[in-house]
Amino acid sequence: MIKHYILSLNPVAKHEWDRCILRDPLTAKRPDIAKLIADAVGSEAGSYLVSVNIDVQVLEQANAPQVEQLTINLAEVTEKPQLREAA
Repeated sequence: MIKHYILSLNPVAKHEWDRCILRDPLTAKRPDIAKLIADAVGSEAGSYLVSVNIDVQVLEQANAPQVEQLTINLAEVTEKPQLREAA
């Protein structure tokens, strides 16, 4: 069974769980790896010793967009009050 996923890596993410995200390319849901393995095994109840091979091939890479920080001078913003037109 071959499945395709989008892997997003962000080593500077605020939360640890956002640093490495695996998502389905169509639904954007995070895959349930245990369910995928259970589906491959079958529907009979029991405990199974399974071998799982993960073969990773990078098909395409999209660089993360660069985020620019803008500085706002609050003194300039508060000095010029906005005028409203009379209706």
